Amino acid sequence: MKSVAIIGAGITGLTAGFYLKRKGIPVTVYEAGSRVGGVIQSLRQDGYLAEFGPNTLLETSPKIGQLVTDAGLQSRRLDPDPTASARYLVRYRRPIAMPGSPLGFFSTDLFTLKAKLAVLREPFVPRRRDGVEESIAQFVVRRFNQEFLDHAIDALVAGIYAGDPYKLSVTHAFPKLKALEDNYGSMIKGQIFGARERKRRGEIAKDRAPKFSFDEGLQVLTDTLGQHLGGALRCCCRVSAVERKQDRWIVTGRTKGTNVETEHGAVLFCSPTYALPEIRLTCDGRPVEWTALAEIHYPPVASLVLGFRREDVAHPCQGFGMLIPKIEGFKILGTIFSSSLFPNRAPAGHLTLTSYIGGERYPELASLSEEKLVELVCADLRVLLGVRGRPTFQHSVPYPKAIPQYNVGYGRFKDLMNDIEAKAPGFFFAGHYRDGVSLSDSIVSGCSAADRIENHLSPHLG
Repeated sequence: MKSVAIIGAGITGLTAGFYLKRKGIPVTVYEAGSRVGGVIQSLRQDGYLAEFGPNTLLETSPKIGQLVTDAGLQSRRLDPDPTASARYLVRYRRPIAMPGSPLGFFSTDLFTLKAKLAVLREPFVPRRRDGVEESIAQFVVRRFNQEFLDHAIDALVAGIYAGDPYKLSVTHAFPKLKALEDNYGSMIKGQIFGARERKRRGEIAKDRAPKFSFDEGLQVLTDTLGQHLGGALRCCCRVSAVERKQDRWIVTGRTKGTNVETEHGAVLFCSPTYALPEIRLTCDGRPVEWTALAEIHYPPVASLVLGFRREDVAHPCQGFGMLIPKIEGFKILGTIFSSSLFPNRAPAGHLTLTSYIGGERYPELASLSEEKLVELVCADLRVLLGVRGRPTFQHSVPYPKAIPQYNVGYGRFKDLMNDIEAKAPGFFFAGHYRDGVSLSDSIVSGCSAADRIENHLSPHLG
């Protein structure tokens, strides 16, 4: 049986390859870089553990826990400290714990009486029926008010997408919110009456999903999946052409200065879409126009991990972290209290804080030197957390193209992907530009891609 070509060895490609191999379907994974895992990378240094990309994995689907079990990583799974459940939102230039219950919401200092009354009014706001695609900003202002947008949703959007709420599509970036309005006429009603349906599907809302990592960080997962794939991995191999000839696929990869052609039964593309202009796609002698997918916007983001002595940070930092609305005037998008979440992320008597900067809000800041980033982030942390003195550890990673933006009009990209898959049977897309930008979304995307490919190949199996 011809193998399935998987282009990209990030978490989506690794997951798809892992499950295809378990189904008895051979795979070949092409990775342009020298290592697997994409943005997932964990660094152990001087007693600190720094995560370059995501810090936690959310168990939003049964498929997440199943992958951990199937990969043999249950014993290395690390659940967060139960006392670190608080999430903070910055208002009045200080972090305030977000309420964990309806009663807490109505007593919190985070929102004014006007905003609280807007929540009570929301079930009576009519749903939109004219078919116009709204930004998340338009949606929130219509159903709640401007205060909710400026002081809550803007921060949430920065934390998930590093994006702009006035550009992001509620239909594509937050489809579950749109579905609540479509199905129940209200966010509040949908949360109440939709709980049974979500439970039946085995889904958990991201704000309630259990989060976890591994003893040596999230790279444990990607390294383990890479080990399971073994000789199926071709690192430092950049794909330059993909050609369909009848029911065969020919992939041309360049490694060590030499072009190598390999025949496959199907192809899964899960590299970032900005890599597409470098790859020629041909179907039965006709070129397939897919370079429009390279127009998907990926803003730059820098991740900065700082270590401090515990006595040099006034705030207790007991919790997940803090999100920061633009209106508060800080440069940081948000900060994760990494060493409060999991043990062994910092030496005894120290803290690890992971901050993100740049995005659609301040793209020019993501390319600053590490020293400039440290200066800028420490200035914000002095005000927000009472940090003083120099950090005892620092490590920054710039991502010139970080997170795909599901902006208004994003449907044209999804339509193009669907059209290509229909016109080129055996070619599949998966990943964070297709099925959601979170780490858990990417894993579920890889699982689904493996199932779709198995179904496509089923007449030839056995």
